[in-house]
Amino acid sequence: MNFGDKIRSARLTLNLSQAELAAATGISERSLYTYEQLGTIPRKSNVMKLAEALHVTSAYLLDDDINDPGQELEEEAFILEARARYGNKGADEARDILNRAGALFAGGDLDEEAKEVFMQSLMKVYLSSKEKASEKFSPGSRKKKSRPSL
Repeated sequence: MNFGDKIRSARLTLNLSQAELAAATGISERSLYTYEQLGTIPRKSNVMKLAEALHVTSAYLLDDDINDPGQELEEEAFILEARARYGNKGADEARDILNRAGALFAGGDLDEEAKEVFMQSLMKVYLSSKEKASEKFSPGSRKKKSRPSL
């Protein structure tokens, strides 16, 4: 499916008209019609608005090879959480960890459920480790330790 087909399919799955999707995203009905009919890909900000309103990832909308709207949803949420907590560097680290971990499965015999359990565990460990490191090495934690007690 191409970009336009995916928008139409996701919109219909949610029982939304183009007018309702336009109201939810702030994108004009005319633009939505163009995206759906011609497969025209909008600027990044509109792709993000569409993905959010349609409850899919931007990767799903943009990548013709991804045909499952739920694919990569957890990974994208993890990356967004890492960005919210630790900025762009944290998001880049999280994305790199997922990419490297995904390479472990190449040619393997793990089923999808086992892969999902592994990825969920990896995401939890990353966030937990990052949080502990932040507490231990943040400038505020050092100041507290160096102050003499009164």
